[in-house]
Amino acid sequence: METRSETTGKDPETPIVNDEHRGRGLDFLAQVLRVREEAIETTARLETAIDRIGKLAIADAHPPAAVAERTEAVGVTKGKLNILNTILLGILAGVFIGLGAMFCTVVTTDAGLGFGLTKLLGGLVFCLGLILVVLAGAELFTGNCLIVMSWLSGRTPFTHLLRNWGLVYVANLAGALSLVGLMFYANQWAFNGYGVGANALLIANAKVNLSFGAALARGILCNALVCLAIWLCFSARTVTDKILAILFPITAFVAAGFEHSIANMYFIPMGMLLADQPAVLSAAGITVEGVANLSWSGFVGNLVPVTLGNIIGGGILIGAVYWLTYLRKERATELVAARPWVKTVIPPLRRIKLEEPAPVPLTEPIRLQIEELIRAKVEEPAMLDRGGKALLAVLAKARDDSGFLAKLAENPAEVLKDYDLTTEERAALSSGDIRWVESKLGTVDEPLRTWLTARLSQEKW
Repeated sequence: METRSETTGKDPETPIVNDEHRGRGLDFLAQVLRVREEAIETTARLETAIDRIGKLAIADAHPPAAVAERTEAVGVTKGKLNILNTILLGILAGVFIGLGAMFCTVVTTDAGLGFGLTKLLGGLVFCLGLILVVLAGAELFTGNCLIVMSWLSGRTPFTHLLRNWGLVYVANLAGALSLVGLMFYANQWAFNGYGVGANALLIANAKVNLSFGAALARGILCNALVCLAIWLCFSARTVTDKILAILFPITAFVAAGFEHSIANMYFIPMGMLLADQPAVLSAAGITVEGVANLSWSGFVGNLVPVTLGNIIGGGILIGAVYWLTYLRKERATELVAARPWVKTVIPPLRRIKLEEPAPVPLTEPIRLQIEELIRAKVEEPAMLDRGGKALLAVLAKARDDSGFLAKLAENPAEVLKDYDLTTEERAALSSGDIRWVESKLGTVDEPLRTWLTARLSQEKW
């Protein structure tokens, strides 16, 4: 006999589904769906991360053609670097290379590993210097020999090249000599029973006794390897890549006994100071007469051929050769435009014909602002010096003759030769130094400033 509920009239086994139960079920279902969506989203993120990691893992070095363009671009930047930054970074580079030389001196003292392994160990630790230069940032003369590439492309004026080399070379010397003084007064040369000092003395003495030809040849070979290390760094994508790129070329040049001008700015002066220490002479087993060449004349006698060799090895064997290989065709027109005389030196370039620069018309608002600027300054002649008046004349000509403006952007040296400007003023105009323009004429309105900046900062300038 069937029984029925007295209150509901339904079988007692039949579950009662009310609103509360239904709500709980829906909440549970919603929670399950949320968990499912989160799982799908997490899976997608993992797949994306794995894909990115895979791409990073297979990322190869930049190809040589791309390295050539990167090296050239850095050369342009270095050529435009302001004097203060160039000097400060040059001093740092001298210190960094000196630290590598100091490290090499200490580690190779009484190494007891035999000739070859001792040289190998010294080369490995000397890499500290270039690693600091590349990763920490500094201006090193030997590495900057690669600016030759941007000069060959016509993108770095010869004056900028010489200015960079000159400032960096002197700054490297200042940094290296500063470290020599610190290390000498730190009395580090007395370590190991004056063994460290004896090793430093023998290294320096060997360098000042090289013949001119030997020093020149070793300088060429040295900087070919140094610039190859820099070249490989431009192909690298990570810090680890750069360190590994530096290790082998630098270790090779040190182990082979090649000559690095900036390293010698540390090695030789340190030897000169130690030559006056009897304890060091005794530990080295050498007499005062044996270190007679450790003098300023011996120092200069080493630096001259080594520096020339470094320029040849880095600037010609590496920089010029790679430029000819990868950038010659692409940059030929720019080179001829910047330096027409090269057509007489390199016959194949005679076929290149330069197009006349297209006139660049001035918009009416810009023309009016130029006129207002000129009128305001002409009314205050006492505030302008000779260069300021000449600059106004250039602006007036640019206002009235769009063809002149185009030629001004294309070949400023030729266009400005008839204006009464100083060398500094011509250089400022050629480099697009808008601040200098404003120092002569006062603050320029923003639209005109934008126009001037665009016209004055072109790469061909």
